[in-house]
Amino acid sequence: MSNTTILKKWFGRRNQPQADETHEEEFYRAGQWQLVWWKFKRHKLAQMSMIVLAIMYFIAIFAEFASPHDPLRRYKDYLSYPPTKIHMRDVQGNFRTPFIYGAKMGRDPVTFRPVFEEDTSIIYPIGFFVRGDAYKFWGLFETDIHLFGTGPENMPLFVMGTDTIGRDVLSRIFYGSRISLSVGLVGIAVSFVLGLVLGGISGFFGGVVDEIIQRVIEVITTLPTIPLWMALAAALPREWPQLRIYFATTLILSILGWTGLARTVRGRLLSMREEDFVLAAKLDGESEWAIITRYMIPGFLSYIIVSLTGSLPGMILGETSLSFLGIGLNPPTISWGVMLQDAQDIMNVAHYPWILWPVPVVVLAVLMFNFAGDGLRDAADPYIT
Repeated sequence: MSNTTILKKWFGRRNQPQADETHEEEFYRAGQWQLVWWKFKRHKLAQMSMIVLAIMYFIAIFAEFASPHDPLRRYKDYLSYPPTKIHMRDVQGNFRTPFIYGAKMGRDPVTFRPVFEEDTSIIYPIGFFVRGDAYKFWGLFETDIHLFGTGPENMPLFVMGTDTIGRDVLSRIFYGSRISLSVGLVGIAVSFVLGLVLGGISGFFGGVVDEIIQRVIEVITTLPTIPLWMALAAALPREWPQLRIYFATTLILSILGWTGLARTVRGRLLSMREEDFVLAAKLDGESEWAIITRYMIPGFLSYIIVSLTGSLPGMILGETSLSFLGIGLNPPTISWGVMLQDAQDIMNVAHYPWILWPVPVVVLAVLMFNFAGDGLRDAADPYIT
């Protein structure tokens, strides 16, 4: 396919010779990252995924403000309360600002479980920037302003219901995103260092060093992932504080996460170390470290970013799985996996299905990372259409 055809597909211009010539000149003068950005802008699904991920990380950073309630507060009058219905029209058919009705509690005549019904005679409007549970924002100053809610004097708003001991599920999901989303970033940072260093050494020097590193990678990749994670996580002392267990869990997830990146780096370095610009750098007296870091790695940095993006979902699923099985993080720490521990009891799931809300959130995060990774992978080689 000719470059002119590529330009017409990229810029959507046909039968405009002068415009095509201008864009062709821009095409040849553009740098690598500019070409990648042009290609990525054409991938609408990846752009949408990046927006969704940005929103999720924004919520994680400002969880205290975004959450309508304190995630540890127990509402004794609303145990296992179902998701609250938000209304825009009252019983008379009049449109109003978003509101919820009051609640009346009864008992199921068969199971004697609490049953809640709407009391249409009481209306509680939903507002933004309302007062609620006090919190210390980022540990800097104390405030009680929340993004949305019904106010401290009204019936609480439970968008996703409450768990079996009366804690707001939505607030816990917001707070849990801090652990579940950050563990992927921290784990990828560790994997990035290990994969880049060991893969770079293996690909650039070759020989015995390459053989040793590759055999180690082959041994690690043959190990079953989940059982190994479980064994290492179960070996962690239970008396450790949760912060230490969090970092230990992140390290465990990183143990198996660096091999793919190391092989990617090795393969690219093997193909590039005989290139003319590398030989010119050697003749110019550049050190081996400078050749790798200044000349070779920037040449395939886009591929490294794609590899890291593709590894993030595995880190998130790993933490969720370990915490769900009870061998990772445990209460009172809040993560999506810890929240799903209640779902181990099938009776809880049958009676209170809203405790499974963390599942679609995990699925959404993983899908968004995969879609973003697909867009970055396509954009990594801007000459392929």
